[in-house]
Amino acid sequence: MEIPARAKKKSSTREGQFRYALDMCAKTGDLAGALALYESAVAENLRLSAYHFNSLLHIISTSIGTFDEPSKKSSIDTSFAIFDRMAADGATPTEATITSMARIAAQRPDEGANLAFDLVKTMGERYGASPRLRTYSPVLSAFCRRLEADKAYAVECHMVSMGVVPEEPEIAALLEVSAKVGREDKVYGYLHKLRGSVGCVADSTAEILEGWFRSERAMEVERSNWDAGTVKDAILMNGGGWHGLGWLGEGVWDIRHATVNSEGDCSGCGQRLACVDIDRMETEKFAVSVATLALGRESKSNFRTFQEWLEKHSEYEAIIDGANVGLYQQNFADGGFSLSQLDAVVQELFERSQGRWPLIVLHKKRALALMENPSNRQILEKWRAEGALYTTPTGSNDDWYWLYAAVKLKCLLVTNDEMRDHIFELLGRSFFPKWKERHQGELFMFCL
Repeated sequence: MEIPARAKKKSSTREGQFRYALDMCAKTGDLAGALALYESAVAENLRLSAYHFNSLLHIISTSIGTFDEPSKKSSIDTSFAIFDRMAADGATPTEATITSMARIAAQRPDEGANLAFDLVKTMGERYGASPRLRTYSPVLSAFCRRLEADKAYAVECHMVSMGVVPEEPEIAALLEVSAKVGREDKVYGYLHKLRGSVGCVADSTAEILEGWFRSERAMEVERSNWDAGTVKDAILMNGGGWHGLGWLGEGVWDIRHATVNSEGDCSGCGQRLACVDIDRMETEKFAVSVATLALGRESKSNFRTFQEWLEKHSEYEAIIDGANVGLYQQNFADGGFSLSQLDAVVQELFERSQGRWPLIVLHKKRALALMENPSNRQILEKWRAEGALYTTPTGSNDDWYWLYAAVKLKCLLVTNDEMRDHIFELLGRSFFPKWKERHQGELFMFCL
């Protein structure tokens, strides 16, 4: 293929012209043009970089699913020839390379999925590249389409071992293949994984779920002899809402389409749904991770002193981020820290919990400044006398203290902090957002 005149104007070098023309093919999805460019580059003995090879393989991988079988086979063969040439030219494959090759290999009708999985499993050892979720997805989908459930489970196992967390599409695929091959134990497990990671399922996932519960196999799985007390204890241990003891009950499942309004009222059962808390084991692990991060960034002696103090004072039902509450909506000309506003929230919580004091976390420096005012001093001394105030030491970040207390004591956190600072980024994006959703009470709730 001849390099377009426009490409020649963009760059004076042959390599630059080739890259521009290839980028245009990628932009327009012109596979035929990209392959013609590649053939001309090979004929001219033009040295190609990893970028060029990756662009070619990406174009093929995004187009191959629409081909007829003869064209698909030809494209697969061409892709592996390009991949081999890449290795021969000393261009090291990256994660993007293997992801494209996995998508292409998975299209082979015979051993394609196995070949794709082998590419993914060995990419670290061969090329020093780490797989991502997108690298695993075509392999998992191929095994699920072929109803090779055990191989699909092996893909998930490898994902987890590499620190890659499956999301709704992957869990839904595993749930569907488990339902189709009658693996009720796996269906049960993936239902809980779905519950733990997805707030609201997609329509396609809902169809898979409904298909399972309407199936004959779902009607056959049953456990008629079970102890109500054991179930209740398990629900409590798991934060409410689920027991994890398997398929309890017998007979046909009652399946209804229902809606839930903004207040949590379900049109199906007529009840108000309760918030399902994080299970105790997960919460304990999260508390340890918060403490570990805090100890790495705070004075160890100061934070350990707080941990020991909290062990002896574990009766609180609510933790207040004192600085955030006192400064809430105070960004006007004469605005400043409002102790009266903080006290209003404290009194509201005190009344709601029938005489139990919340814990107010406030920085020592701010508390000392407030004590200079006699009326403020009276409030602070009352809190201290009631055991409702903890002042964090000079040089500390009080965010670690109120967050750790709320997690450790499994109670309500009152703050308007969006928790988007770098310290909250350190806590990750899997467990922390779920915990925040269930435990943070925003200030507008308290009628300030």
